[in-house]
Amino acid sequence: MLNLLGDFIAELRAAGIPVSMSEHVDAARAVQVIDLSDRALMKNSLAATLVKDGDHMPVFVTAFEVFFANRSFNSVAELFDDLEAPSPEGAGSGPGEARGEGGGASSTMSAAELADLLYRALREGNREDLRRAAREAVTRYAGVEPGRPVGGTYYLYRTLRNLELDALEQRLAQAALADQNTSDDLAERLSRDEAHARIEQLKAEIEREIRERLVEDRGAAALAKSVRKPLPEDIDVMHANREEMAQLERALRPLSRKLAVRLARRRRRRRRGPVDLRHTVRRSLSTGGVPIDLRFKPPRPAKPEIIVIADISGSVASFARFTLHLVHAISSQFSKVRSFVFVDGLDEVSQLFEGVDDPAEAVARINAEADVIAFDGHSDYGRAFLTFHERFADQLTKRSTILILGDARNNYHQAHAEVIADLKYRCKAVYWLNPEPTSYWNSGDSIVSQYAPYCERIVECRTLRQLEAFVGELA
Repeated sequence: MLNLLGDFIAELRAAGIPVSMSEHVDAARAVQVIDLSDRALMKNSLAATLVKDGDHMPVFVTAFEVFFANRSFNSVAELFDDLEAPSPEGAGSGPGEARGEGGGASSTMSAAELADLLYRALREGNREDLRRAAREAVTRYAGVEPGRPVGGTYYLYRTLRNLELDALEQRLAQAALADQNTSDDLAERLSRDEAHARIEQLKAEIEREIRERLVEDRGAAALAKSVRKPLPEDIDVMHANREEMAQLERALRPLSRKLAVRLARRRRRRRRGPVDLRHTVRRSLSTGGVPIDLRFKPPRPAKPEIIVIADISGSVASFARFTLHLVHAISSQFSKVRSFVFVDGLDEVSQLFEGVDDPAEAVARINAEADVIAFDGHSDYGRAFLTFHERFADQLTKRSTILILGDARNNYHQAHAEVIADLKYRCKAVYWLNPEPTSYWNSGDSIVSQYAPYCERIVECRTLRQLEAFVGELA
């Protein structure tokens, strides 16, 4: 059991959940004092000892369902040394041996009998019959292929497609409405909601059955790698779907608070300023002129002035939105923050953030109010930089740090890299955050290499974790 727990924690760490050695020990101690047959208690105990962030719970649940799935006697015997494998005469008596391996050869029911069992199990709320129906449905329709390295989504799709769940849900709703002897709108909605909830329960049972068969076939570690879900801070912003974008939105606000607190604490702890040459030389007279004891000036931590220039065209817009949100959320750590957005025209949007408690509100207004289209509406970095230089270059100082956000895909327009060279001369530093993988740079219409000589750093920044690390260094 401890080996299984160790593998489970190793999977959590591989997925990005931080689990310390002391938390590992706490989980092992919890396992020793709880009833291992109670899966709910087991799940809650491990979550209490291993998970510190609510956003990490979906990843924890996925790993738990894989590593602690129901297993056959042979599989359990491999985990517990004190159990003996069943004799050949007893083979087939365990829960795992009763399962079919293919696409219907081991099914004991016809399609009509299976449909009737599903309806009765859902209608009566019989959990055992529902599990039996799910097992039969997977055996008949999933077509599980032993050894195939998949996460089970395809098998789930094949099974659900053949069950005609829409018709089944409608039938359940009509039956529930008939039982109520009323036909008002509220009763109809309640009947539909109840039918939908029971169908979702069936889907969960089918997914659990497929997962248990895959664990039996390939092992928990291999399956966990196939179904591993990224943490919100590790989701690729450029390719996130709607659900993942919602996770990123939820994770951004606590991330900005945590980052602001950490930066403020780090600034307060700076106890030493630059070397005080005069006092150091005077102190060295007692040691023959050797500066053994360095003297330092009082710390005067300076807050940089941030100028953000962001491409908001196409898929890059989501990355720019999160970066603008994070920078303005921790604006107290900078002396000034000014924001500019562009496509082929450039506009300042700093005023949208003034007097706004939640930067997300201002970011949401940018697409509607910013004047960023000058000609054809395709990204033109050279023109945008020229516009910025003509209108705002004389306002830059040596305390200014320019932060450029974009993939540098210029649609084959002129780069005007000399503008970035002049901006670098006028300000403290120029940084470029590129949301594309490094391997994509300088391919097609990407012109990263033309701007690179005039940038302090060009950073691959595709996730919130990478963004947090960079902004933390910048402040």
